Parts: sequence; structure tokens; C-alpha cells
Amino acid sequence: MSLSGFHPAIERWFESRFRDPTEPQQRAWPLIQAGRNALIAAPTGSGKTFAAFLAAIDSLLRQGLDAGGTLTDGTQVVYVSPLKALSNDVQKNLAEPLAEIRRMLEALCLPDVEIRTLVRTGDTPGAQRQEMVRRPPARRWCGGRPISSSPRPNRSI
Repeated sequence: MSLSGFHPAIERWFESRFRDPTEPQQRAWPLIQAGRNALIAAPTGSGKTFAAFLAAIDSLLRQGLDAGGTLTDGTQVVYVSPLKALSNDVQKNLAEPLAEIRRMLEALCLPDVEIRTLVRTGDTPGAQRQEMVRRPPARRWCGGRPISSSPRPNRSI
């Protein structure tokens, strides 16, 4: 399946990592990219979280490339996750893809886009919380229950 709605760097990265998108991803991506709400109900391990993340990463990447490689400061995506799943979600569905997509940008001779991320839990020290306010990430993670992730401000899926 083609990832025709995604930036070519993300499309090439995806194709180098995965054979095909899962059904939940195929069904959710057009809705998310059109700015519509999407509730992804599927079994564990079917790519629901990654579906939302990759659409958000694509949106942020495009913004950064349109601005010469720089995203403006400000939180655009908030993801709330059960604390048990938070570490795995951050590593598997965010940190690894972001690092690999940045390498793909370099391979394609495109400007680097730094998508800053932060994790905040109830144990996050006050000084770190204040730093989050001074230099907000493009994506913020919180311990709790999964409720939303959005590639555009003020949109929930």
C-alpha cells in the first residue's frame, strides 16, 4: 500500500521498516490527515498509537520543512498514556521513528527538523515543569489514560 498522504521522507522510512500498514492505520490515516476526528478501536499491537503518532510526526515534519528546518516553539500534540505503557510508547512509537526519520531526511539531502518531545508525570520536578513552559515541545507525554493525540492544534482523535 502506498503512503501517498505522507511526506516522501516518511513514506520511504516507513517502507524501509514495515511491509504494509495495518488495517487500523490504513483506515485512520486519511481521516487524521484530513483533520477529522478518528477513534481507533483495535486489538493491542495493531498499531493504533503509531497511527496517531506518524500522522502527527508527518504534520510537524512538513511544518518544519516549510520553515527551513525549524519548528516554532509551542505544544501541538499532547498524548496521555497509562504510566505502564508510557516508556514503551515513547521508545517504540516516538524516539526510534523520530531518529530514523531524521536520518532519512539527511539521506534525502533535506533540512533537519528537530521535533522536541517531553515526558511529564506526577513525579516531574517543578524546575522541569517550568522549563517545559519556557521551551515547550512539539509533543508532550503525560502519565494517565490515553485520550488524545493531534497533528493540529485543538483537534482530538
